[in-house]
Amino acid sequence: MARIEVIPDDSWDGALGELYPRVVDRAYGRVDNILAVHSLNPRGMAAHQGLYESAMAGTATLRKVEREIIALVVSLENDCHY
Repeated sequence: MARIEVIPDDSWDGALGELYPRVVDRAYGRVDNILAVHSLNPRGMAAHQGLYESAMAGTATLRKVEREIIALVVSLENDCHY
């Protein structure tokens, strides 16, 4: 298992602190690992979040649940554990 250094989200300030409201999972009160790995590179985190937001809200022809199902199937096909 790979180990990637991250800055704990309760220590975020500056650019990371500004990103926190965009990336925190409000249901669980934490930042998902898939985004936390970008904590050493806030610009990378912002780009990742922007891509996610575009993919999940970028089309009027699919509901959010349908986009999530597509993401799930792609992850399963790629053997992605996330």
